[in-house]
Amino acid sequence: MELKEQFDAAQLKVKTLTERPANDELLDLYALFKQATDGDNNTEEPGMFDIKEKFKWAQWGKKQGMSGEEAMKAYVALVDAMLGKYSH
Repeated sequence: MELKEQFDAAQLKVKTLTERPANDELLDLYALFKQATDGDNNTEEPGMFDIKEKFKWAQWGKKQGMSGEEAMKAYVALVDAMLGKYSH
């Protein structure tokens, strides 16, 4: 299976988790997805009262310079790890 197919499949699989992952894992999942699909974060920082969006924005910024392919591979690996941890 090619990487794009694995990435697409991982997006579906992550929705089957039976438990909610830790916040840091969810932030990393979001950041890897955004890096894989949109590339480097060039968006304006959210306002100081939008805490959730600030965390997501900052985590995506930590992936700066990671290629889309690298981000897809990391996303697939993270989903696989989460499936082992949060699916019973």
